[in-house]
Amino acid sequence: MPRSMGLILLLAVLPAAPASAAMATPDRAACEVWQRELAFARSVQRHDATAFAAFLADDSVFDANADRPVRGPQAIVRHWAAILAGKTVRLDWYPQHVVASADGTLATSSGPYLFENVGASAASRYAIGHFSTTWRRAPDGSWRVAFDGGDSGRPASDKEAATFRRGRQRACRRPVAVVLPTIRH
Repeated sequence: MPRSMGLILLLAVLPAAPASAAMATPDRAACEVWQRELAFARSVQRHDATAFAAFLADDSVFDANADRPVRGPQAIVRHWAAILAGKTVRLDWYPQHVVASADGTLATSSGPYLFENVGASAASRYAIGHFSTTWRRAPDGSWRVAFDGGDSGRPASDKEAATFRRGRQRACRRPVAVVLPTIRH
């Protein structure tokens, strides 16, 4: 290949480099949050209040979309005591969508949740709904929940609960980076 052709090819590729480099930070951050969201849900499945609290930012707010949000890790853990105990109610969730800021310091995750009332007097055993969590990167580099909220859900059947359980994807869904050539006028 002639030397000038190699230079032309190199110049044709260079405009794409910043775009793909810019995708790396939010893409990596989104995958970190994906895994963090799954671990957060596991802390509840394992009834581990200490692990659950470790995911919360010092200024975290739960029920952020409600009239009376719950503020701070201690209040949130108290508010979630029955869920964390898992004796009469159980909660499970997983992300379906995660987006991170370009600088990799903020992210939002959302997906379905399954609430199970295991008490004998439960009118409806399952409820399915949708959650949304805002994550902030802490100074130590870990992701902490800043805001968490969700809808009130709707009654669900055994079949819908089984479908929810099969829907969990353990690996991060990486967005496909499409790099368009730069058009020069």
